[in-house]
Amino acid sequence: MEVTRIFDLLPWYKELCPDKQDAICGKDEDVWNKYSTDEFIEKTNNLSYGLLDLGIKRGDNIASITFNRPEWNILDMGVQQIGAIHIPIYPTISDSDYQYILNHAEVKYIFVSGEEMFRRIKHIIPKVPSLKAIYTFKDLFGVQHLNELIDKGKENPQPEKLEEIKNSIKPDDLVTIIYTSGTTGTPKGAMLTHGNILSNCMAVAHIPPFGPEHRALSFLPICHIYERMMNYTLLYKGLSMYYVSNIAHVADQLKEINPHVMTTVPRLLERVYDKIMAKGRALTGIKKQMFFWAHNIGMKYDIGREKELIYGAKLKLARKLVFSKWKAAFGENLDIIVSGGAALQPRLNRIFWAVGLRILEGYGLTETSPVIAVSDFSTNGIKFGTVGPVLRGVKVKIAEDGEILVKGPNVMNGYYKAPELTREVFDEEGWFHTGDVGHITPEGQLKITDRKKVIFKTSFGKYIAPQIIENKFKESPFIDQIMVVGANQKFAGAIIVPNFEHLQSWCDVKGIDCNNYSDMVNLPVIKKRIDEEVKKYNNSFGEYERIKKYALVDHEWSVEGGQLSATLKVRRSHLAKEYVHLINQIFSNGNNNNSERISD
Repeated sequence: MEVTRIFDLLPWYKELCPDKQDAICGKDEDVWNKYSTDEFIEKTNNLSYGLLDLGIKRGDNIASITFNRPEWNILDMGVQQIGAIHIPIYPTISDSDYQYILNHAEVKYIFVSGEEMFRRIKHIIPKVPSLKAIYTFKDLFGVQHLNELIDKGKENPQPEKLEEIKNSIKPDDLVTIIYTSGTTGTPKGAMLTHGNILSNCMAVAHIPPFGPEHRALSFLPICHIYERMMNYTLLYKGLSMYYVSNIAHVADQLKEINPHVMTTVPRLLERVYDKIMAKGRALTGIKKQMFFWAHNIGMKYDIGREKELIYGAKLKLARKLVFSKWKAAFGENLDIIVSGGAALQPRLNRIFWAVGLRILEGYGLTETSPVIAVSDFSTNGIKFGTVGPVLRGVKVKIAEDGEILVKGPNVMNGYYKAPELTREVFDEEGWFHTGDVGHITPEGQLKITDRKKVIFKTSFGKYIAPQIIENKFKESPFIDQIMVVGANQKFAGAIIVPNFEHLQSWCDVKGIDCNNYSDMVNLPVIKKRIDEEVKKYNNSFGEYERIKKYALVDHEWSVEGGQLSATLKVRRSHLAKEYVHLINQIFSNGNNNNSERISD
């Protein structure tokens, strides 16, 4: 059969995996809930009947606010089958964004994960006049449960009506509205069709060499189009999908599930790498020497180098003695990690490939469903520092100012109820303007330089690309996060978040007493050590790109704190407001000859 609408994945999956007992799975209170292929389809159909019984019509908007769980798929497919529009919302956005999205979309029903999410939005409910009811995925006294709606549908089946509606739905019909995180203002709802998303799925399906006998781990927010599209793709391939609702549990469940593939964002890979390196630094004697010998071998890795006689022999030994232990932390089977959402440091790509974990880096936006380019296993399909070749069927053009322009079946219909915003991102020839700057390498890979709006010019007329500088500085074990600033100033400055875990370990080794983060960043010995790191990494850049003055902050950045987006990207506009006093101090005088540190 042909998959032309997303809900066509259900009969497709049935053909591939007729007797699978773990089609979609999730863990609640230490108990695995596993749905077989038949249960997945039966519950989805009954939910569709239940929604029809509620009076939901084609084009009605239904929202979900939940962390990853298998029932999300049942809701998603059940909503799609009756022609309603699924609006998945991040569980970590602000109250004002919740209220705006629910009202802007005129949402009729909301499905939330449980008590925590219900309490988050309870006070907003009276402010959403279109809302008729809320359902939960977990038992919560006084609130209707998803299973009640499924049971309602089971008692009132309407198979002929459901089939009639499904047959009327076309690939070009709207299937979802995904609101951007609102890091730069009011959230915008990208309208995506069945065809938009499936064009991405079909274009990448050939890349992972997996099938019905394999398992996938899903822990990134499935409300984000990146994880959602990968979810559909892996179901299309017949994999068993295991969902983790709490990122803190990923390490344990990797060993329990033993998946073959998972998706992630660079931030999490950075954290894993930092923890491994911290353990290495704590070793002594021959074990420590062996650890860093292997690490040095890994940092020299490149695609195909394992075939070289001398390097290949060293790599084989490093994998046996050291890297095998690194790999074991990811379970017995993990082979491919798909990284997206932000730029991945090339050194992390090298080391993880050397370990035996093949990372495929991709690039895209919500508005492009999302993939524009992604690494693959073809000739010139992978080059560290790039996001791989442009996707099949997608066209990319580099504008005169370096901006990446896109055309293709994956590009959205526009922003919901916002024709003026839609016109801002599409030019007269129909090219979608991504806002990212980059170029195509001679071998055909796409390389991203920075966000167009993020690149700034100093008062001397020199252009600064912050993300390139930030990624380099984050190679330091002492630096967790950094935001480069300096638009229209004489030099580039930075707000730096130290790696407090590494700093604590460093203080312990040095016998330095540190009671809290504030004490750490104010200790002269630590100021001096950070100065050394800044000077070291400044050497990688031209004089005008170097960080002349910087401020240390005494707290980590987080989604909850508002400094990071739901996909763990730095929210620059928010940080510029939060640290306006520090930024003003950085540029308060003209001394820019040496790297200086400013107290928070």
